[in-house]
Amino acid sequence: MAVEKRFLAKTIFTGHEWLSDQEVILINDTLTSIGPAQEDCPVVDLLIPSFIDLQVYGAAGHLFSAFPSTHTLELMYQAFSKEGTHFFLPTIATNNSNTIESGIKAVRTYWENGGKGCLGLHLEGPWINPEKRGAHDAQFIKVPTEKDVEDLLLHGSDVIKMITLAPEFCAPEILKMLMDANILLSAGHSMATFEQGMQSFSNGVSLATHLFNAMPPFQHRAPGLVGAIFSHNNAMASIIPDGYHVDWAVIKLSYQLMGDRLFAITDAVTTCNKGPYQHTLQHDHYTANGVLSGSALTMLRAFNNLIFKAGFTVQEAAALCVANPARAFQSHAQLGNCAMLSGMPCVPLVKGEQGYEIFN
Repeated sequence: MAVEKRFLAKTIFTGHEWLSDQEVILINDTLTSIGPAQEDCPVVDLLIPSFIDLQVYGAAGHLFSAFPSTHTLELMYQAFSKEGTHFFLPTIATNNSNTIESGIKAVRTYWENGGKGCLGLHLEGPWINPEKRGAHDAQFIKVPTEKDVEDLLLHGSDVIKMITLAPEFCAPEILKMLMDANILLSAGHSMATFEQGMQSFSNGVSLATHLFNAMPPFQHRAPGLVGAIFSHNNAMASIIPDGYHVDWAVIKLSYQLMGDRLFAITDAVTTCNKGPYQHTLQHDHYTANGVLSGSALTMLRAFNNLIFKAGFTVQEAAALCVANPARAFQSHAQLGNCAMLSGMPCVPLVKGEQGYEIFN
């Protein structure tokens, strides 16, 4: 049954431009009409295209790697869409081949059954550097062979959309095989030097995973992977705006250096006591075996944090949470042309005491 919402939006972000004081009609959260106000109707402060989360692990007590099923994906979509995120990339951290294959099968079946929101699969590992594994399980980490890549592509070349890997551990022919399969490659959990990082970004690695986390710190005599991310014009990077993974001032400084090459992710996990990743909620973040293992963010909370804690403008926060992740994922048509409002699910927001909230 179609649900229609009509309201006056004080400010609208179309994905490319900003408009003011327009009457809009949404049907099932999708824009169908926009124009000058014609009649009295409720007022919202802000209308933007859907948030896009390119790294998230589960929701509602169902970690996708522990419960790799269509049911988990539907739980994730229902939880995220209530908070304005209608597009997400479920992520599996470094794991065994059976879990990865189960995740691939679940995503494919979810699509076949008409499931919404899931953009594909993000594999964070297992081809990472053990020195920067963080909360990843060391027993599954390995240096990839061509046979490993062939097997992975045989099972999931249509489903896997992004892989986080340590570029210093992956031979050029490995990277080429993955890129030829139209998989986005993201440098992360890596000890890459500045030179190795620059070379990987010149050779087709287009992204970097959770800037600053699980990579050597930026130093004035050893700029490392962080320095390469800052320096290379082709490199985009995700960042986690929860106040635990990166200081607010550093997030703002990174944006000043990178501009539209920076985008937000949640890196959100959920409480889990099954399998190798057993996450425990600690107030407003998660740990596993005493190590920071993921956030408790939603993209709406990330958006508010950028504005009210890191000092971003609304326009800048919308770029990091909407337009920039769409650009990072732009080779995949589901998101249209950089998250244009038309044809996309939309997020109507009103400004409350705790920040922006979903208008219902």
